[in-house]
Amino acid sequence: MSKTVIHAEGLGKRYRVGERERYLALRDVLTRAFTAPFRRGRVYRKRDYLWALRNVSFDVQQGEVIGLIGRNGAGKTTLLKILSRITSPTEGCAEIHGRVGSLLEVGTGFHPELTGRENIFLSGAVLGMGRNEIGRKYDAIVDFAGVERYIDTPLKHFSTGMQMRLAFAVAAHLEPEILFVDEVLAVGDMEFQKKCLGKMHEVSKSGRTIVFVSHQMNQIRRLCERVFWIENGMIHKVGQTGLILGEYEAASSTSHHGTNGRSSGEQTKTRFLNWQIGGAGSDVSNILTTLGCAKVNFTVEVLNRVQSGQHGIALFNSERQVMWASAAERVQLEPGIYEFNYTFPSLPLRPGAYSWQVSLWEEGKLLDLWDCTPDMIIATEVHQHPQDQWKGLLNVPSELVIRRRS
Repeated sequence: MSKTVIHAEGLGKRYRVGERERYLALRDVLTRAFTAPFRRGRVYRKRDYLWALRNVSFDVQQGEVIGLIGRNGAGKTTLLKILSRITSPTEGCAEIHGRVGSLLEVGTGFHPELTGRENIFLSGAVLGMGRNEIGRKYDAIVDFAGVERYIDTPLKHFSTGMQMRLAFAVAAHLEPEILFVDEVLAVGDMEFQKKCLGKMHEVSKSGRTIVFVSHQMNQIRRLCERVFWIENGMIHKVGQTGLILGEYEAASSTSHHGTNGRSSGEQTKTRFLNWQIGGAGSDVSNILTTLGCAKVNFTVEVLNRVQSGQHGIALFNSERQVMWASAAERVQLEPGIYEFNYTFPSLPLRPGAYSWQVSLWEEGKLLDLWDCTPDMIIATEVHQHPQDQWKGLLNVPSELVIRRRS
């Protein structure tokens, strides 16, 4: 039976707009107590408040890897700071069972005048590691950061990237039972990012609980089992990674593209109206959750007769690479509403956002061209190599059978 290691109930955090949160020392408390009688009758200006979090409740089980997604300012970092005991909630409570490690701000405890070696011990102590523990892990930390040649150089002479790599290396070698990670896998160059992600994958497989914030959806897909979608300080949706990320990417693509996405020619003749996935297996008509047969339907309004038209269609990935394209000649359409129905035995694409482009032409003249909105979201089960550098464009399930030949 799984054990609940994080229990949050009704968490809320309110900030005063335009003022920093103060941490009161004993002298501040005494000063306020003695001066309170003299403050009566004063007129104070009305203060504005902002709720960064409101009514957040959830449970996390031991060994789970949870992803937190949402736009900037949604409240993700505030939630991690409350769970890490960096800041206290305005309302509600959170129970944490186990040793906690936090990677919220890479570089905590570093001092520019100290050497890299000295900063390892300083930062490790700030993060809760004992001197003997840091000593045992020292070689692994230096090797992971790749800064052995400069380890006895003052930190102020390190490049920004080197400092970030060293900071992450120290933090990544903590051994807590619960780990909070906030967007720190974006440090360094691409090679080091892959190294960081591999380290996090290793931690996740060791049975430790991880709550992970990232704007990189591929990282969330690789590491997380469940996802919390936070919107305007509240939990909007909770569920299985693929489905929640699909809905989140669909919402993001809709708001990004707006409602147009159109470059039309003679709009008096034809106009694409909408598109949807037929039998998508999801409540959202632009999310594909199955690797089986897929049907995609495009609705077209024809106002004037098309005698000899040409129809084009193309599918692009998020980097605008063509995944597939086709064309049809001698298309004849009388006035009315039509559906262009495409049936695919399978669309074995890696999970992510894709966009359709459809067009109608007649005798070399463009009638309508539409970059379909919203994007199509592939939210199928992943059947790809676990290492990023070996992930291709296709997501094809396969079965391996090993037989010994006689």
